[in-house]
Amino acid sequence: MLSKSNVDPMLKVKHQIPLRLILVVPFLLQMFGVVGLVGYWSFKNGQKAVNDLASQLMDKAGQQVDGHLDTYLALPQQLNQINADAIASNRLNLLDPKASEQYFWSQARAFTNISYIGAAMPDGRESGAGRWIDGQQLLVFENLAGDGLAYDYLADSQGNRINLIQSYPADPLNDPWNAAVIKSGRPGWGKIYTFENTVQISAAGEALKSEAAGLNIGLNHYVAVPARFPIYSDNGDLLGLLFVDMLLSDISNFLSSLQVSPNGQIFVMERSGLLVGSSSKQPILGETDNGITRLNALESPDPLIRAIAQEVKNKYSSFEAITSNRELVVTLNNERKFVQVTPWRDGFGLDWLVVVSVPESDFMAQIDENTRTTILLCIAALAVATALGIQTSRWITQPILRLKHLSETIAQTARSANAAAQIEQKFEQTGINELDAVGHSFNDMAKQLQDSFKELEQTNAELEDRVEARTAELSQTLVELRRTQSQLIQTEKMSSLGQLVAGVAHEINNPVNFIHGNLVHTEDYARTLLSLVELYQQHYPRPATDIQAAIESSELDFLKEDFPNILQSMKVGAERIREIVKSLRNFSRLDEAEFKTVDVHEGLDSTLMILHNRLKKTIDHPEIIVTKDYSELPLVECYPGQLNQVFMNVLSNAIDALEEQNKSRSPEEREANPGKLHLSTTLSHDSWVAIRIADNGPGMPEEVCNKLFDPFFTTKPIGKGTGLGLSISYQIVTDKHRGKLYCHSTPGQGTEFVIEIPLSQSAKTTHPPTARIGALSELG
Repeated sequence: MLSKSNVDPMLKVKHQIPLRLILVVPFLLQMFGVVGLVGYWSFKNGQKAVNDLASQLMDKAGQQVDGHLDTYLALPQQLNQINADAIASNRLNLLDPKASEQYFWSQARAFTNISYIGAAMPDGRESGAGRWIDGQQLLVFENLAGDGLAYDYLADSQGNRINLIQSYPADPLNDPWNAAVIKSGRPGWGKIYTFENTVQISAAGEALKSEAAGLNIGLNHYVAVPARFPIYSDNGDLLGLLFVDMLLSDISNFLSSLQVSPNGQIFVMERSGLLVGSSSKQPILGETDNGITRLNALESPDPLIRAIAQEVKNKYSSFEAITSNRELVVTLNNERKFVQVTPWRDGFGLDWLVVVSVPESDFMAQIDENTRTTILLCIAALAVATALGIQTSRWITQPILRLKHLSETIAQTARSANAAAQIEQKFEQTGINELDAVGHSFNDMAKQLQDSFKELEQTNAELEDRVEARTAELSQTLVELRRTQSQLIQTEKMSSLGQLVAGVAHEINNPVNFIHGNLVHTEDYARTLLSLVELYQQHYPRPATDIQAAIESSELDFLKEDFPNILQSMKVGAERIREIVKSLRNFSRLDEAEFKTVDVHEGLDSTLMILHNRLKKTIDHPEIIVTKDYSELPLVECYPGQLNQVFMNVLSNAIDALEEQNKSRSPEEREANPGKLHLSTTLSHDSWVAIRIADNGPGMPEEVCNKLFDPFFTTKPIGKGTGLGLSISYQIVTDKHRGKLYCHSTPGQGTEFVIEIPLSQSAKTTHPPTARIGALSELG
């Protein structure tokens, strides 16, 4: 028998430590560690998310500002280029002051952000137009040669002078910035200036003060950037200098409209630090001894702009040193501000900096609140877990905990992709009958689960294969069903239209042929009757008084002269109706459902005849000029009716594009560059026919051309197109005729559709190499 002194000390310690502590204490330590790590990484991830989000927001805002500046400041140089082209083509004569004023006045009226537009000649003469400082009233400007004075006249709604507003000294070509542009020989920008109405108003202008008040002519100021464009003769002599002064107030308006964040801010400045625009409510202009001038960012009344500008200058020594995107953090009033500085340049010399600022507080408030909530929830969870662990540990034994652990392991394994191969857990014997019985049942259950999972995995694999195959089959069926449905709808429409056209043509053809045939006999009868009248007049020169009166009242001489003309006009009209009927029947091809050898030129001409009403000049739209360049082609084996349907779809789309373009053009632009259609046919490789239909419309970008033949894709407004015409045309050319249908388009120059089909559908032919003929350049 062992004495107390012989008992193993480790056994004493083991029996003295309560089992619940062994179970609960490690669990609690683990919970505390996990909660601490989760809280720490949650805080770190929150900060990283804020930094990433702020950077993305600043990138997006900077891109929006860059895009707006690119678009907004491209207009002045584009207008100068347009005016230079007008001078080169003699549409603008600078030697005619009246015409020049009218020309520039119309442009000033069209573009509200232009403060002045005009041109100066080498001898000092200048003419132009612009807006009064309030941005509403239009003025015309004149600077005569020799006197060195510029005159501003208030203009009426037609651009005619009303009264002299003011006069002031001006010498445009001796301005340093203008002289620099002339010396460089290239378009460029002048220095941004601030303008105030501080010049002396003339006597006539004094008389207009009361009227000016009624017209809201104020004495404010504005900021503008001048665009200059020198023009030279072929010999290199200076012909003049074109002016466009662009208001910069729209830049601040645009920056104010951007919502970077609730308290975000954007401003634009020159490399010198002078502000160009700002989303701040503080002005970018300030009053000095020399008048109103633009403020430097370092002197802005907005403390955030000052702080950012000072930090950027301190970090990079000068604003000129920033050549790429820079990000930094500025602290103002103990609050962090994320800042991004992006250079912006254009091709004519502008070099600005775009600064975007986002305060960290716009994002951290919610994150801090979520962090506090998470901490409180973790503490509550720890408290609940501790209480439950202590209570449960009172009656849980080690073997049961092992059994629970095994069960959880099997449950986790069951959710894996290969559960059957991973379920290998077994309950070891403990020597206790009750627990051994439970363990034996557990092992049997694990074996059954393993077998069941094997069968389930096999069944799932088979089901996935069947579902995948069925899904692919249904997807293909749906695509084919939609395509077939669209083709059936269009085919039914064209069939109904063909029957209607053929029926109308048939019904008109009989009476027209009757009229046309009888006109020949009518002409013979009329000639015989007129000859008989002349014979009577020769043999009876002195008819009875009643006959003589009837001859005079009926104007027999005029009747004899005009009656053959009337018959000839009727004959021409009947011929015209016969040609139209022939074109309608030729287009419908109702009786030609199979392949037939036809002349494709006939189908093109018939389609043009049907569309003649849309091509000729009307009150609603100008004439569309059609030119043809047909080659000598043999007869082509095809479906004539379906091929005519393709011609109709392509020509209709071309006419729609030209009409849509004319809506946005002035009558002068329509007359100078009228809408044109060019049809040409060629024979390539002695076995293929190429039909080209080109227009000089607005053209299409590449992303539109790539989707042009997709079903239901359309760029037309709702109600004007279904997106089926070109898709069905593509099916007709490629499937029905084993040909090719493709499109070339350049935005601003026009579009060309090319239809290529083999001469014979029975012979095996290879596709010819695709080549583009310069149809678009021929259209101008």
